Amino acid sequence: MCSSKKKKSILKYVILTFIVLCLIAGYKGYELYKNIQDPNVTLKNKKSEFIYIPTGSYYRDVVSILKDRKILINEPSFEWVAEKKKYPENVKAGKYKVTHNMSNNQLVNLLRSGRQTPVKLVFNKVRTKDKFAGIIANQIEADASEILDLLSNEAYLNKLGKRSETALCLLLPNTYEFFWNTNAHIFMSRMVKEHNRFWNDKRLKTADKLGLSEDEVYILASIVEEETTKNDEKKRLAGVYYNRLKKRMRLQADPTVKYALGDFNIKRVLNKHLSYDSPYNTYKYYGLPPGPICIPSLSSIDAVLNLEKHNYLYFCAKYDFSGYHAFAKTLRQHNVNAEKYRRALNKKRIYK
Repeated sequence: MCSSKKKKSILKYVILTFIVLCLIAGYKGYELYKNIQDPNVTLKNKKSEFIYIPTGSYYRDVVSILKDRKILINEPSFEWVAEKKKYPENVKAGKYKVTHNMSNNQLVNLLRSGRQTPVKLVFNKVRTKDKFAGIIANQIEADASEILDLLSNEAYLNKLGKRSETALCLLLPNTYEFFWNTNAHIFMSRMVKEHNRFWNDKRLKTADKLGLSEDEVYILASIVEEETTKNDEKKRLAGVYYNRLKKRMRLQADPTVKYALGDFNIKRVLNKHLSYDSPYNTYKYYGLPPGPICIPSLSSIDAVLNLEKHNYLYFCAKYDFSGYHAFAKTLRQHNVNAEKYRRALNKKRIYK
């Protein structure tokens, strides 16, 4: 009888112990589930935002980035999941989109996978190499100084058929898709590919028929780009400059004077500006300048390639400030047009 009671007591103890262990295991399992699957990213009033992990970052660097951004609700739980999923050995640089209420599991999977959000890299009319390098460096990881070095490296440029003065001729304004962690060399390789794709046989043959090289078309297009924002008169403007080149007349393009002076805020080019000694000053030197004065739009490049055939040799801005130009075949007519524009400038008290 005693033995039976003892057995029942032991059985109760075993069952109770088992229940307690099950409860503990269940609690631990629940805590484990919470660590892995519960929301652990808070963005406050935002639905999503981006985090950037630089090239060469280690796991502790990533943890510091997340802590600095204050997006983790429970930092130890993130680290626990990251270590269990071996993220410390699989850190990948890039730009990552994190969303509000993301779980540790989702966040670690995203960062470990390297599934970046591509950057829509944009550049348009830019006048100088250093300005261009800065614009690009603000959009991808590449350092501005590294981009500028490549655009000034004669050995590198010679392999591409360019010089430091014509380096910008490699660049075509557009919207490009890049990964954020793109370095300067990869960026420039892509620009060269886009350049080569643009300058297909048809465009090269058209340039050749005009007696212009690829770079000369680009340089002339840069002047057209600076002269007008009106796409419907670009071909006519290009035709004027082309006629002057063929007659060996100085181009006398005001934008080249501004570029030579490095002052793009000049509204009225004066005689004192025209005497400035620079190979970019087309009032002083014949022919095209040694390099482009800006990165022209594709429409300006194609306007040069498809320039209008006419007998105009002169043009000046219209006195109505419409943004369009008055064209002339003779210097006499041009002087009449120019005087109207000068009077309009004086009336508005634009003296410089």
